[in-house]
Amino acid sequence: MPELVPLIVRFGLPLVFFNVLLEQGGLPIPAFPTIIVAAALMARDGRSILPLLLTAAAACLIADTAWYGLGRVHGSRVLKTLCRISLSPDSCVKQTESLFARLGQRSLIFAKFVPGFSTVAPPMAGATGVGLTRFAVFDLLGSLLWAGTGIALGVTFRATVSEILSVLSALGGRAFLLLSVLLGLFVAGKWWQRRRFYRFLRMARISPDDLYALVRSSAAPAIFDVRTASARSLDPRRIRGAYALSLEELDERRPDLPRDQEIVLYCT
Repeated sequence: MPELVPLIVRFGLPLVFFNVLLEQGGLPIPAFPTIIVAAALMARDGRSILPLLLTAAAACLIADTAWYGLGRVHGSRVLKTLCRISLSPDSCVKQTESLFARLGQRSLIFAKFVPGFSTVAPPMAGATGVGLTRFAVFDLLGSLLWAGTGIALGVTFRATVSEILSVLSALGGRAFLLLSVLLGLFVAGKWWQRRRFYRFLRMARISPDDLYALVRSSAAPAIFDVRTASARSLDPRRIRGAYALSLEELDERRPDLPRDQEIVLYCT
């Protein structure tokens, strides 16, 4: 791999475009480091960084608009599918819905800085009826801010980035192996977190049939719908007799919860 740096210089913009497009499309391929490296090399060579900024922002807007359209057409089904396949299902559900419920389309400005939020925010905007023009404006602002941050880091630390690339070039083919191992460890770590999360859910889970039997028995449980307001608006169906209460409110009212009943919570 001795020609690593010339290769990055030659294919820098297409590499950034497809890397960002794939990451925003949902694949666990971090694009931020690619932007930093490309910016450092362009600054080192005295080239304008504006094409890099526009390329990264365009890739973000294309991927996000596609997700927005899917959310607009299929609604909450897209969100459930995304969170089912996400490597961070816990943050996918909790952070997305709570942030979007509080800030609406403005959350798109910083969505790409929040793990688990970047891919889910655009379909959430579509599912909640945000207009295409407003979505595009806020998403473009967020894309420019995200890409601009990576470019600023690359320009600022271009000397350090060049030294790292020189070391990788000296390693030759072993550099590609090292980067592949690091990416594999990143994905494996996320996958393990996902398994632990679902194992926890299974330990504290009650099936619909068991809940129905419990409701019809003499020991009827206290049922709480802890979905966010936006989630309830997307899917207004509710278990009969359930109380709508957010997790934060539930925590505040913990002393008032019944001690002589089973307590069942359900969320997205």
